[in-house]
Amino acid sequence: MDLQSFVFIGRSGCGKGTQIEMLMDVLKKKDPKHEILYIYTGKEFREFIKGDTKTQKLTKHVYEDGGLMPEFLTVHMWVRPLVENYNGNQHIIFDGTPRKFHEAGVLHSMIGFYKLEKPWVINIGISEEEAVRRLLKRKRLDDTEKDIRKRLSWYETDVAPTIEFYRDNPNYNFLYVDGERSPEEIHTDIVKRLGLL
Repeated sequence: MDLQSFVFIGRSGCGKGTQIEMLMDVLKKKDPKHEILYIYTGKEFREFIKGDTKTQKLTKHVYEDGGLMPEFLTVHMWVRPLVENYNGNQHIIFDGTPRKFHEAGVLHSMIGFYKLEKPWVINIGISEEEAVRRLLKRKRLDDTEKDIRKRLSWYETDVAPTIEFYRDNPNYNFLYVDGERSPEEIHTDIVKRLGLL
């Protein structure tokens, strides 16, 4: 199997993490000779804000306020694990980036630098109301409806233009998936359209 890279994008609560786990299981079975480099920007941020530097403290404030991180910091969060861990013989999966148009440009330059095959951009679509419903079910301390709607508010202004960058871009395989179905149905749809069934 040829090495591939995947970018998962969508509203918070759309189920990216679940679908990535299921896709990784398929890749491990179909292509055991290649490892998978999973770059999860949210996890990187959660580890980062545990620190005590000026940048870490400011980042923690933005994170707790439900704000959208500045591009330079988000880029740092996925570039560092990529540069440190990519060996040229792995499938790559990005989760949580890009969220802004300029980040997509940086990611694009990385793809050119490493001469990666035409990446798959998998957009899992759910409505804002469905996102709110799912995030409230998680029952996290910061997940009041007001806080959730605040965090989701930047989707249309920042993430939607990024999705449009990929939608008709000949350098990418763009895959829109209806995310308002069961995880199993979504997974079957994804792997079928990726040619992995």
